[in-house]
Amino acid sequence: MIKLQNLNKNYKTRRGEIQVLKNINLHIKEGELCLLQGRSGSGKTTLLHIIASLIKPSGGSVEVMGENIAKYSDYHASLYRRDTLAYITQNFYLFEELSVYENLLPPLLIKNLNQKELKQRINTALQAANIVHKTDERVAALSKGEKQRVIIARALVNKQKIILCDEPTANLDKENALAFLELLQTLKRKGHTLFIATHDTIFDTIQADKRFYIEEGSLE
Repeated sequence: MIKLQNLNKNYKTRRGEIQVLKNINLHIKEGELCLLQGRSGSGKTTLLHIIASLIKPSGGSVEVMGENIAKYSDYHASLYRRDTLAYITQNFYLFEELSVYENLLPPLLIKNLNQKELKQRINTALQAANIVHKTDERVAALSKGEKQRVIIARALVNKQKIILCDEPTANLDKENALAFLELLQTLKRKGHTLFIATHDTIFDTIQADKRFYIEEGSLE
């Protein structure tokens, strides 16, 4: 499903070139729940951005569902993100002046769903993320934890095969963090492939198919 081979990522700075990812090799099979654990600044987010085709690697291959997405044009990369994967981030990127419901609409507008189907799809995602009670609330009025749950719901609404998570519990209290762990297990049972980057020790309790540890850009 996801296969990285000899993956490298370099950035040019005023002081010269720095290597953020160093010869990364990993393989995630379809339906697996895998963790990428490491401290802040270890390269976790950069690795997820490459798998999401948001940035290009400096070397190596990024194979997802049999295709090297590193070679995608910007247009094909956008289609890949739209149709194949959901990305739960620690940054909100929400429309503050719109309601929770309205923030979940954009990913569905191209699906040609009728109003009943739209409401059902959104309601199911909001219930899964434990934020359905805020459906008509303006996002600007929500707490950080509630906004994080809206992000989770938005990632679920399109039912993509692959779900990437970048520090998904960063803004959640313990109760909702534990509920999110249960949600991950439910999604795995439904056949989703999940890859979670985190340094939250709460994930030490979750049953994962694989655990990858990253330190200064290298897998250990």
